[in-house]
Order: sequence, then structure tokens, then C-alpha cells
Amino acid sequence: MTSIKSLLVTASSLAVAASFLPASAQESDEAGANELRQGQVVVTGTRTANRTALETAVPVDVFPVEELTETGRVELNQILSTTVPSFNFNQTAINDGTDIIRPATLRGLSPDQTLVLVNGKRRHSSALVNINGSVGRGSAAVDLNSLPTSAIGNVQVLRDGASAQYGSDAIAGVINVILREADHGGGLNVRYGAHVTDPEGLNRSEVDGQTTTLGGWAGFGLGDNGFLTVSGEYSLRQRTNRAGLDPRQQYPDDPAFEEAERTFNRLNHNYGNGRSENVSVFFNSGYTLDNGVELYAFGGVQDREGESPGFYRRALDSRNVPEIYPGGFLPVIGGDVTDYSLGGGFRGVAGGWDYDVSAVYGSNELDYSVNNSLNASIGPTSQTSFNAGALSFDAVTVNADIVKTFDNLLPGETSLAFGAEYRDESFEIEAGEVASYVQGPLPAAAGSQVFPGFTPESEVDEGRDAASIYGEVEWVPNDQTLISAAVRYEDYSDFGDAVTGKIAGRYDFTDQVAVRGAISTGFRAPSLQQQYFTAISTNFIDGVPFEVGTFPATSPAAVALGGGQLDAEESTSYSLGLVLTPTPDWFVTIDAYQINIDDQIFLTENLGGDDVDDVLAAANVTGVQRVRFFQNGIETESKGVDIVTKYAFDFGNLGTLDASAAFNYSKTEVTHVPDNTVIPSLELFSRSNTLTLEEGAPETKLILAGNYTYQQADFVLRATRFGEVLVPSNTASNDFTLDADWVIDASVNFNVTEKFSVGVGADNLLDEYPTMTPDGLNFNGIFPYSSRSPYGFSGRFVYARASYNW
Repeated sequence: MTSIKSLLVTASSLAVAASFLPASAQESDEAGANELRQGQVVVTGTRTANRTALETAVPVDVFPVEELTETGRVELNQILSTTVPSFNFNQTAINDGTDIIRPATLRGLSPDQTLVLVNGKRRHSSALVNINGSVGRGSAAVDLNSLPTSAIGNVQVLRDGASAQYGSDAIAGVINVILREADHGGGLNVRYGAHVTDPEGLNRSEVDGQTTTLGGWAGFGLGDNGFLTVSGEYSLRQRTNRAGLDPRQQYPDDPAFEEAERTFNRLNHNYGNGRSENVSVFFNSGYTLDNGVELYAFGGVQDREGESPGFYRRALDSRNVPEIYPGGFLPVIGGDVTDYSLGGGFRGVAGGWDYDVSAVYGSNELDYSVNNSLNASIGPTSQTSFNAGALSFDAVTVNADIVKTFDNLLPGETSLAFGAEYRDESFEIEAGEVASYVQGPLPAAAGSQVFPGFTPESEVDEGRDAASIYGEVEWVPNDQTLISAAVRYEDYSDFGDAVTGKIAGRYDFTDQVAVRGAISTGFRAPSLQQQYFTAISTNFIDGVPFEVGTFPATSPAAVALGGGQLDAEESTSYSLGLVLTPTPDWFVTIDAYQINIDDQIFLTENLGGDDVDDVLAAANVTGVQRVRFFQNGIETESKGVDIVTKYAFDFGNLGTLDASAAFNYSKTEVTHVPDNTVIPSLELFSRSNTLTLEEGAPETKLILAGNYTYQQADFVLRATRFGEVLVPSNTASNDFTLDADWVIDASVNFNVTEKFSVGVGADNLLDEYPTMTPDGLNFNGIFPYSSRSPYGFSGRFVYARASYNW
């Protein structure tokens, strides 16, 4: 991927350099944050033009890029976690590929139960399926961090079920990323920061996680009727480490090792953020022909090189080869993620109907490497770096939409919308090199340490297609009433079909008071990753090979133990809200919701033992020792409320203040866990995993923010209160709670000239850390904090930035 990365760096540099060239001037794409939050027309959750965020029948939040970049955070997931109260993002650590492509959740639901759009078009998911113990275990979600902030105009978050409008996945809601659109102007920004922190309980200070970000964008006019916006971004984040000292014995009991044991560097683990380097180039364009038809295209590519360190292998560890690593070694998983997307289409008016026809291609590939490692079963001749294989996912989506507003169909105005969509998806697993998985001649662990490569038996190349049609109506019988309804039929080539519907309404008692609500059904199709992910390793027991690992749901081993073709998850959502706009500068929204999900897909526990062996033998499945697979059956009920308010103060010569508050309460309960139909005593879904679904996200979250502008200075203060989070165990006595915490961010930005500005800031200004993990649960003190912390455990981050706009 080095050539791709070099190409991206060159393209990004050219995009920034090109931004200094003259461009034709039409309307600027920049607008005040206040206008974006209150008055901008939304394109998410409605197909009717000219409806603003405060006029919809369901809650939609709009966040301009100016608001998203007020802090030192770079990743979009991190940014949204301190902007959207019901959006949560964990800092995973020592979690394999999940450390490189990190999942996030909306309303406490699974990461893949939120639909992500770009410019209103479905975004492809990542190739990774999360199979370890993180929040979102078993999910394969969109990688939001593949979208750089330099390319974004605004983000619209629909907080309501929308499967009837958009199809699969839109159970928790929809995140629509609108790319920057400009035919002139541009910007260049640079930011540098680091964690400057005193980790609680570790008796040391740290300066690490140094992060450099360089981004830019430029708008160009395409004649008098079009635009082209190009953006580029480069980001490099060094690792952070909050590991404790390792008190364990490192060397064998031998006087020859006494000095080595005494002088050993006990900070041998790396617990925190791994190193990550990203290069991104995006574009957005449109051109209107003389006949009024608009042609448009958008897309981008990102190359990311990330690392996920594992557990340290001590010198005396049977998985070590002293001839290669006399003092032991820390293996590191490397992930090279290449993400492509390209979309285009045309829209216009024909016979009074607005139409939009488009096609989008998306691809996500994760190439695994393992470094500073070995294959213990090969012995002293083992190599230390491995190609461990790759995952890839591709999707092509073609859709057509038409909409027309009538003033004579029913009393008032009636908008009708119809559409169809076709998707073709594929998922592939490529095996690693032989040394990454092979069992060598020695009786030791096979494969590359920390992450054995994918075996030829794990290779997969599967695909499917889906077709759907929908109809939607919005009726405005008078100035006070809005009623909408939608129905969608979707058919998949693998599991079958689904029908979903939605009814929503709004009534304005006055210009200042309105109520809104919706009832909808939804679904999420089982992803190809969940259906076909395979990771099989071979263990030799008394010279006999046995396979262990994750098997496809339809494999003979899974079927023998009650598995089979995965079906769609189904949901029913209810919402009821109140919209208050006491003045043009002040709004308050309160929205309560309930989401019931049936047949939720989960990854079973590792199933083994004598009963499992007997069942597999009876089904003539030989050579398999331990099995896990994906299965339907979990049922959950989620209830919550969102409260959002914002007030714009104008103090005249003393400046302006935009003050906002956002609160979320969310509670999920697992109402049913299925029993194994073959071996009823077999535990399919553990206590720990059940409680992770219920209490893996804060039950409450409050965000208070103020942006004060005075002359050439902008001051931003943001305080986020994260509620308690349970860190569960399969043994109740080992559960512990992360206390609620306030995290405060502060920054100041000075406009030196009309075009040039500089600023400084600190995220987590007070250097908060989560509750320390109790003794006996913290791996000998090596892992002092839980990765379940909703704000991470990296401590204070200070930064400086400069920007030039024209």
C-alpha cells in the first residue's frame, strides 16, 4: 500500500496547492452555525424541499463543520461523541482490528444499527467484523473515521427509525454526512497537539500521542453553472501508553538471569491508542446543463496505517523463542485500511416530477500484518514479521427517486415520492502467508503470535444482491398540521424479504409550540461479514489436528449445534416530541423514544466440551474442537429521551454568545436470550455480553457548550458529563462501575486578519481519568483503566492550530 499512500500524499498536496489558484465567485458555501442549526433546510428524514430542522416530524440535528472542529479532536467518531448526546465512542485497546477501525453507537444500540449516508447516498460498511470483547461485538459497521473533517460541510443526524425511507440498518437513526460544496474560496489549516497528562494512580507524567493534522480545501467554478470542491487531509497520531508496570517474573528461575530480571524495563506493555497515519483526498462536484438537468459526482479515498499492540510475551513464556527475543517481545498487529468511494448521478424535473438517479461504488479493505512477533512452532528460524491476510468489502448501489408536490390532490399540499434501489455486495477473506498460520515441527503455538493469519480454510469470497421499492407521502392540510407515511419492500438474494412502514406527524399549536411523533417498523439485514466471517486455527492435540475458531452460520459445525441461515433483525420504534421556539434565537426540543428489537444477531460464546464433541461426532463433523458462530435470537427494549436547546445572545458591542445544552437518557434491557435447541444447557450468550448490551453506554449524558465571540476572538467552552458505565463480568462479584465524570474542553481562536487565524486549546482540560480498575481485575496492575470508559483514558490533550481562509 506504500504506492497508494504516496499517491494520496501527492494528490493531497496538489489539492492544497491548487486551492491558492484563482476561482470564480458565486455564492459562498459558508453560513453561520446558528443558521445551520436552526434555519438550514434538511435533506435527511424528509423528501420534501424547504423543510428546516425545526419543522420536521422527527428530530434532526444539523452540525456545521465549524462546530465540529471547535476542539482538538480529529476523528469524526470522537467529535460526534462530544457533540451528539446519544452518540458514544469507546477508546478500545489491545483489541486487534477493532483498535484500527473503531465502532460507535447511537442510542445505545449496535454500531451497525445506524445507517450512514454521504450526500444522502448509502455509505458502504467496513470489512471488519468486531469479534472481540468490545462494545459492538459481532457488528460490522461503517467506518465514520474514513471521512475527514476537511471534506465535510455539515453532518445531519436523524434520531428516529427510518428503514421505511432508507432501507436496512436505519433502526437507531441515520447519520448523513454532507460534503463541502463551494465554487470559490478555500482554506488551509494545520494543527499540532499532544497528551500532556499525569495519569491517576501511575505515579508518572506523560507527554505522548503527538498528533499532527494538515488539511485544506478549495472551491472552483465550472463555468457559470457548476462547482468542484476538492479537499485533502493528512493526519499522524503517535501512540499513547497508560499501562502500569509489570510486576511478574520475566525470566526463568536461573541465577544467570538475576541481573536481567533486576534491570528489566517493567513498562513492557502498550495500553492506549496505537499509532495511526491517515491520508485522505475527497471531491464534490455538480454541473447544471442548459436544459436544467444537474450532473453531480463525489467521492474520495483514504489510506490508513494503524497499529494494535498485543500482550507482552515474557522471556519465560512458552510462546517465546529466547534465541530470537532473549528478553521477551511485544507483538504488534498492523492494519492498512484502504477505503474508496465514488458516486454520481443526475437530477432534474420532468413532467412536474423531481427526479434523482444515481450510482455509488464503495470499497473497504483491511490488510493485516504482524510485526515484532514469531511463530513459536517454527522455532529459532521463525521470521518476525508476517502478512496475516486481508478482509475486503465492496458495494454498488443504484437508486432512482421521484417526488412531486400537489396542491389539488388533497386539501392543502401533498407530496408523493417513489423510488427503487438495487445493491450488489461482496465480502472476501484472503489467507495470510503460510508462516503466519502454519503449525511448525515444534509442539508450540502455531501461527504468528498475537494474531495468527487467516488459513486457506478461512478464505471466503461471497456476494449477494438486494432490490427494493418504496413509496412515501407527506400531507400538509393546513399551516399547523403535517402527516407523513412511508412503506418499503426489500428483497435479498440470500435470506429473503422484508416490508417496513412508518407513520409520522406534527401539529403546531402556535408558531412557538409544536408536538411531533412517529411509529415505524424497521429491519437490518444480516451482513455478509456476519454470515461468512471465518477465522479457523488448527491446534494439535496428541498429534491430531483440531480446528477451533469462528465458523460461518451455515457451516456443518454450526448447523450441528443449532445454527443456520441468518435472518433479518426486526424493530418497532415509537417517538413523541415537543418543539419550542420561544424566540427566533432560542429553541428547545424534547423527544422521547422506545425501540424494540427482535431476532438481533449475536456472536455465540466459544462452544466446547464433551456434549459438543458428541453432537459434532453424531453429525459426522470431525476435526473440530471449539466453535462459535453468529445466530439470531436476542430481544431488547430501549427507552430514552433527548433534550436539545440553544440560545443565541447578542450583546451588541460586547460580542455574541451561542449557548447550547443537550441531554440524553437511554436505557436498554435484554428481554430474551435464546437457548440452544440442541444442547439446552449450553450458554450461547454470556452474562458479561448481556450486560454490555444493557449498560455498555452511559445511561445519561449531558453536553453544555458556549461559543463567545468578541471582536477578533472566539472563546469556546464545552463541558460533557458522562454518566456511570458498568464494566461487567461473567461473575457478578467482579462487576465494577465507572463513576460519572465531567470532561471540559476549552479553546480560544484569534482572527489575526480577515483570512488568517491562530488558536490554542485543551481537550479534557482538568485531566480526568476513569475509575481505576480494582486490584485482581487489572492484570497485575498493567491495565489500570477500562477501555469501556466513554471518554477514553488518555488524559489531557493540548493543541495549537492555525488556519488561512480565502
